[in-house]
Amino acid sequence: MSEYTLHLKREEPVTLGAGAVRRLIESRNGDAALLYLCIARRGAAEPGKLREELQWSEAEFAAAERALRTMGLVGAGETAAPQSPRSAEKDPRGAEKAPETVDYSREDVMRKLESDASFAAVLREVERKLGRLSDPSVRKLLGLYDYLGLPADVLLLLVNYCVERRAEQFGEGRLPTMREIEKEGYRWARLELFSSAAADAYLQAQRRKQDSYPAYLSVLGIRDRAAVPSEEKYLGAWAEMGFPPETVAIAYDKTVLKCGEFKWAYCNGILKRWHEKGLHTPDEVSSENKPRAKNIDRDAWMNDYD
Repeated sequence: MSEYTLHLKREEPVTLGAGAVRRLIESRNGDAALLYLCIARRGAAEPGKLREELQWSEAEFAAAERALRTMGLVGAGETAAPQSPRSAEKDPRGAEKAPETVDYSREDVMRKLESDASFAAVLREVERKLGRLSDPSVRKLLGLYDYLGLPADVLLLLVNYCVERRAEQFGEGRLPTMREIEKEGYRWARLELFSSAAADAYLQAQRRKQDSYPAYLSVLGIRDRAAVPSEEKYLGAWAEMGFPPETVAIAYDKTVLKCGEFKWAYCNGILKRWHEKGLHTPDEVSSENKPRAKNIDRDAWMNDYD
């Protein structure tokens, strides 16, 4: 087939930033790109007018808008749209909570499967790994793809990661739920993992952290099992702060001495305090507890004879 070049007509110029174009291309989210073009042509518009022009359902519009917000390409002032009530939240302990998926209907799902071969392929691959998905689970998967704007290749990396992590924690054959995958997907979106390169880099960093977990668990006296998710949050934080297992062992001893038993939160508090002081190695930690040398006046005895 002969090559040819496509040109934009110049009669209605619309300026797009190179960064915005790159994000839209990397997201591979056609609806998000279409909505962005619509807003760019108008300058700004109310959601209702945009929906009417695009002839979209509320679910389709919400998905595209959310994808643009996640990419940082639009704000409330640009679309005059209220902030989505399903925006990501944090619980009082700082743990990330996935919002409820946008309300897709069965017709929305079927329309997407018929019009988007990439999503159809993702669904087939996910069901090959997890088994047949229920209708609510398919809607969650569509939410990650459409509402968050995770591209097909990134979405498959996400599912594979969740499957592998679940097997490591609870043994082969134990599979993650779509709710767990959804929560991790929202975390990936907050980290802006919208390309396979960014997702791969993140996964490599995660593996390096996880490689340190057995050594940490060993000094804590846990040798017959893998860490559970709540424990991994602490272990991951210690790895990110740069503590070797030997320092964690010191914090463990101090925790048991003070509490009479091991308490994750108390041990974490000790390590956070050391981290804030820049103390990470056993030598640095031990230097904190060394008594400071007093200034001794070696000629003080002569004062008695003045």
